[in-house]
Amino acid sequence: MLDTKGLRCPLPVLKAKKALRDVAAGGILRVLATDPGAVKDFAAFCQTTGNELLRSAQEEDVFIFDIRKSG
Repeated sequence: MLDTKGLRCPLPVLKAKKALRDVAAGGILRVLATDPGAVKDFAAFCQTTGNELLRSAQEEDVFIFDIRKSG
């Protein structure tokens, strides 16, 4: 799990990109964020990188993203 709460765009996506390097193909990275812009950012990130956005949800003021690494 990657906690990016309190960080603003584009830091959550940049940190997720770096963290995905250590995830095996098919593995899942959960990212927590508080920046509302992260919703669109992670959707675009997954679309351009080929990773799969399995979940995009909001629980109170925290956005949760589950990303499956492609490859």
